[in-house]
Amino acid sequence: MRLVRLLIAGLVAALIVVAILAGAGYWLYRDAQAPGPLTEATIVVVPSHIGVAGIADLLTRHGVIRRPLAFDLAARMSGRGAALKAGEYEFPAAASVMQTLNILASGKTVKHRLTIPEGLTSAAVVALVRNAPALDGDVGPVPSDGTLLPDTYVYSYGDTRKALIERMQRAMTQVVAQMWKERRPDLLLATPQEAVILASIIEKETAREEERAHVAGVFINRLRLGMRLQADPTVIYALSRDGAKIDRPLNHADLATNSPYNTYLVKGLPPGPITNPSRSSLRAAMRPEPTEDLYFVADGSGGHVFAKTLADQTRNIAEHRHGMATEPDAAPAAAPQSPTATAPRAVAPAATAARHRRRLHQQAARLARCRHAAGHACRR
Repeated sequence: MRLVRLLIAGLVAALIVVAILAGAGYWLYRDAQAPGPLTEATIVVVPSHIGVAGIADLLTRHGVIRRPLAFDLAARMSGRGAALKAGEYEFPAAASVMQTLNILASGKTVKHRLTIPEGLTSAAVVALVRNAPALDGDVGPVPSDGTLLPDTYVYSYGDTRKALIERMQRAMTQVVAQMWKERRPDLLLATPQEAVILASIIEKETAREEERAHVAGVFINRLRLGMRLQADPTVIYALSRDGAKIDRPLNHADLATNSPYNTYLVKGLPPGPITNPSRSSLRAAMRPEPTEDLYFVADGSGGHVFAKTLADQTRNIAEHRHGMATEPDAAPAAAPQSPTATAPRAVAPAATAARHRRRLHQQAARLARCRHAAGHACRR
């Protein structure tokens, strides 16, 4: 009988323990599923190597959960404790303990986006990266212009600035290589680097994607005939390489600046890109539009009017000046990337390449006067 009583007592005790554990488990389950204390979405950075208890304390301090012990127990009993990952997470309003555990175990951290506009120099891109939130470390040396692809880049908290810059460099290398494979078979340019240089000038000459291939065709024609490109953006680049900002129209002295980037003085392409061009400008440089045009002038609405001969170009300039005179409120629209950048100015007549070359210096002086009279819209 005594043995029976002991067995019964033991069974009762076991049942009581089971009941207590079941009650505790039910309470824990209900607590883990209940809405949390957050009244609005909150972002929390979870460091590495702090353990479940450290994460529980961190989330309690940020108001994501109410009781660290409940989070700790739920993490261990659900098997999620070993799956929690460090990073920057956004927890929605009223997130339960189980929701919080699922978010931390998923590794789906907050994604930041940095948009690099088209037509910036590498120094300007580096400034954006330096000021971008959630990145770590220094950028390192400023890359060469023309080596960073304008785009929107997604990154996470703790990614390094140097790694983001390297992603931009890899992206540019890949895009240029692919477009070079798809270039026009008769393209005058000899290397991908020459295409990037031309694309960087196109980027600054026009903000309209639909006319970039036409602008490219004009420049290709000039290169083929041995003309100087006489592109204002290259002069602006030469003048601003020491960090100076050119917020005024170019003058005759500017066009005489002694620099390998001054395409008024130096034949052919400049020695390097003057900006980081977009995919659109890269495509235009490698697949220029077939055209006989040698000139273009800003039309006052953000676009350009193209011409084959100097006579047509002169007439287009006169029409533009007339439009400016009859519409006093109108002003030539500049490309968004460079408010002071202007489109190409007229070079020499189209009769022969030799005559073009002989008259280049005469045109420079005349064009300086024309620029002033036409609201700085004259072109080669």
